[in-house]
Amino acid sequence: MGDSPKSGSSPGPRRPGIPLLGRELPLDLDLSRRELLKLTGYTSVAAFLAACSSGSGGSSTSTSTTGGTLSIGNNQSDPGPKKGMEQVVAAFKAANGGTNVKLNTVDHGTFQDQISSYLQGTPDDVFTWFSGHRMRFFADQGLATSINDTWDKVKGNFTDAFAESVKGNDGNIYGVPVDYYPWALFYRKSVFASHGYTVPTNWDSFKALLAQMQKDGLIPIAMGDKDGWPAQGTLDIINLRLNGYTFHVELCTGKQKWTDPRVANVFNKWAEIVPYYSPGLAGQTWQQAADQVVNKKAGMYMLGLFVSQQFAATGNKADLDDLDFFPWPDMGTQYDAEKAIDAPIDIFMVSKKSPTLGKDLGQAKAFMEFFSKGAQQVTMFQNTGGGNLPTANDADKSAFSPQQQKAVQLVSSAKRITQFFDRDSRPDFAGPNGMQSFLLSFLGDPKGDIGGLQKKMASFWDSLPPEK
Repeated sequence: MGDSPKSGSSPGPRRPGIPLLGRELPLDLDLSRRELLKLTGYTSVAAFLAACSSGSGGSSTSTSTTGGTLSIGNNQSDPGPKKGMEQVVAAFKAANGGTNVKLNTVDHGTFQDQISSYLQGTPDDVFTWFSGHRMRFFADQGLATSINDTWDKVKGNFTDAFAESVKGNDGNIYGVPVDYYPWALFYRKSVFASHGYTVPTNWDSFKALLAQMQKDGLIPIAMGDKDGWPAQGTLDIINLRLNGYTFHVELCTGKQKWTDPRVANVFNKWAEIVPYYSPGLAGQTWQQAADQVVNKKAGMYMLGLFVSQQFAATGNKADLDDLDFFPWPDMGTQYDAEKAIDAPIDIFMVSKKSPTLGKDLGQAKAFMEFFSKGAQQVTMFQNTGGGNLPTANDADKSAFSPQQQKAVQLVSSAKRITQFFDRDSRPDFAGPNGMQSFLLSFLGDPKGDIGGLQKKMASFWDSLPPEK
């Protein structure tokens, strides 16, 4: 899949913004992505945790900021993002007196599903994670270290909205924002042109386009939900358009009930387009579904801007230039005017229980400060096919493509921003035993017992312990 705004100051005149949780999201916020990938170098989470424990060797003093050791838990293991992280780590080592850095890269889905046990075990010093509710959840549990002193050094390089996105419920700062990205409907311009398709602006024209694509032998909407989270983006946008931002965020946090008739309306409306999804979606990753669009087998894909990585991976610039997108069509309600979208912000955090941090917090804070600079974030941007755009004010944005500029404008036109379901709701509800499994069940039988599905969702929510 918005972010919570903040107070920090930034030099110079305030840039134009858009409303965001009662504050503003800057027009020049940069797009990121939720990188999801295959396990790299480890065959299981257990092996990863063991590596974290053994690889976090001792460092010298309790406050050293150069030299020493540092371990980083990284969920960015696609070739491009992984290469970018390796380059950033190499630059940090060179700039920080030769710090010995251990980069532990793990599949996004595995990392996300095991994050609670990971942080309670022997985690890395620094780890990739998400802003908003998911960050605050672990901060409230005492599994993250506040970095107020580091933030005081770097906050001038971020907008107020970004600053608030890393602020905990206790008022402390728990992360450094590094990128963000919007969700939209992506397509190839050449496919639309060759078939004479036009971008739909309302639900009826959207469904008509889907039917025509199917007649033309295309998969109308690519979908790969093997990892459980991709379908949550469609749940978000339909609920936002039918029931509005306030109801959606309250539903995510338990202030509204899953048995509400408005939830049934979401699933009934969604059921109208499920027949146009990719066959075998439950067994396909998001990358495999994206390749259906890349290879002109599918007409559209509802995903984040990081889908551009699959186009860039072909090595043919024409493929990336052919990629375009449009916002979810209006659905004929008063909430269409909100133009709400998911635009998640990715961050780095400092863990609480790392063996290394018990001896030396300086290395972790030094890395957080290092990644707050535009130069490091641009390094990531250059390796991700344009799916990750930097958050830092001092990042060089002169290389933004028309597509990336369009993404900025898409976000700027949204009056409401959400972080994405699995970031806006509690992790134990959004995960594989909760919403992921419920949505896969729905996608497998969209005309089934929606009321029964709602009761299961509500019962599961009620069975969860109070969130601390």
